[in-house]
Amino acid sequence: MFTDQLLASSWLGILCLPLFCASCTGLFQRWTIARKLIGTGLGVGVLLWLLTLLTKHHGDEAALFYITEVNATLLLLIYFIAFIVMRYAQANFSGDPDNKRFLRGLMLTVFSVMVTVATNHLLVFWLSWVGISLNLHQLLIFYPNRPRAALAAHKKFILARFAELLLASAFGLLYLQHHTLSIAAIVSHYPMPVDGQLHITALIIALVALIKCAQLPLHGWLIQVVESPTPVSSLLHAGVINMGGYLLVLFAPLFDQSWLARCLVLVIAGLSTVLASLIMTTRISIKVRLAWSTTAQMGLMLCECALGLYSLAMLHLLAHSCYKAHAFLSSGEEVNALLKRELIGNPFPSPKAWCASILSSLVLIAATIMLVGPSLPFSPWLLIGLAIAQMLAWYFNETDQVFKWQGLLKALVLLCGYTLAKAICNMWFVDLSYAYNMIADAWLCLLFLVLFTVYLFLQYNPANFLARRVFIALNAGLYLDEWMTRQTLKWWPVHLPRTKLQPASLQVETI
Repeated sequence: MFTDQLLASSWLGILCLPLFCASCTGLFQRWTIARKLIGTGLGVGVLLWLLTLLTKHHGDEAALFYITEVNATLLLLIYFIAFIVMRYAQANFSGDPDNKRFLRGLMLTVFSVMVTVATNHLLVFWLSWVGISLNLHQLLIFYPNRPRAALAAHKKFILARFAELLLASAFGLLYLQHHTLSIAAIVSHYPMPVDGQLHITALIIALVALIKCAQLPLHGWLIQVVESPTPVSSLLHAGVINMGGYLLVLFAPLFDQSWLARCLVLVIAGLSTVLASLIMTTRISIKVRLAWSTTAQMGLMLCECALGLYSLAMLHLLAHSCYKAHAFLSSGEEVNALLKRELIGNPFPSPKAWCASILSSLVLIAATIMLVGPSLPFSPWLLIGLAIAQMLAWYFNETDQVFKWQGLLKALVLLCGYTLAKAICNMWFVDLSYAYNMIADAWLCLLFLVLFTVYLFLQYNPANFLARRVFIALNAGLYLDEWMTRQTLKWWPVHLPRTKLQPASLQVETI
């Protein structure tokens, strides 16, 4: 009991560090102080995380903050992302006279995310959830004279308020049914007899997760906020956008019992994954491609939750956060790397290379399954196999045999790393029972095969009439965001700032 209280108090102590940083923005050395405090919190967080994993003591289910292996890992991840984003932002905003406003918004956003992850109280969860959106909104409009950034922030503001109302209604239903505001106590009641109220609550939570993860057709704001400063994009794509997936993981025992909610997520998130992945291949801008990638990755993570693979979804969340933080902060270097690849003119893999890569991928996947034991569903293995086949095709397209063996070694390392990481994450979800759903598995397998087939068709037949038509539609984002923007401005008009490049006579202040 003493260990539980000590751990909870320690986590609460480092939880308040971002709030303290936000209150110190008036100091001369504010960035240095904030960086050292967040660095200290990261170091202490590593020790607390290890203690949490080793002791496996979660504390009182009625406590305001209830630390488990899952949210302890996420708190450590948040500190890591906050630290690297702050280091980048300190240099990025060194010459900006208004940098203290950015630091305050950054720290308040991080604090809100940490409270949302750590709290065990429905009301505190909802208030901090709202706080994330409101503080992030200030970062999105940090440069209010950018019309596209203002429009993106406006669309996100509307969607966020709608999602918050839905989440409040879901929490109200949970309180009426369980007569407690403790999240741990509520989820401990499941599984329970399925009724209409359970389906309604799960459906609402699923809708909130879909909105938060910017799934089609509500994705436009996520693509357009690349107009905001790079540190904001990194924080958003590496951290905040994942909260929809965390919501489903947190209420997994409830969500797992509603086949209606799981079907809704499988259909919308599955289609979003395929379409966003294909649209991404038609984009030139590095940041825009990364934004479309985030929509696809979030859709895939939600599908993993709908399949009941919460450990895989957790692993996906952690890996995606680290990758996107690095990808956005190094996007300038990626431009140079892309130009070098275009100058080299590396040709697309030949049919012979594809056949060899697909065969090698099948052998590697089969060997892994034989080693770790057969596991369902099959769709994750199919996706991994297709990804490895695509990677190996570029290696096998070279004549150098050493290069081919390097590709095989890389694929083997990736498979071993994935298997080990998934086994570790499985230890955090020992209480969740998995029920195989053949229809859901077949649906995702079909979507992955369609994605792979259409991608190859577009790459190898760009001059084909059908390929050109598909490319144009994909390059336009299937015109989904245009429809969403018209509906948004129809019901809630906004005054956009004037651009300096247009004469005032050609501008429209109110849309």
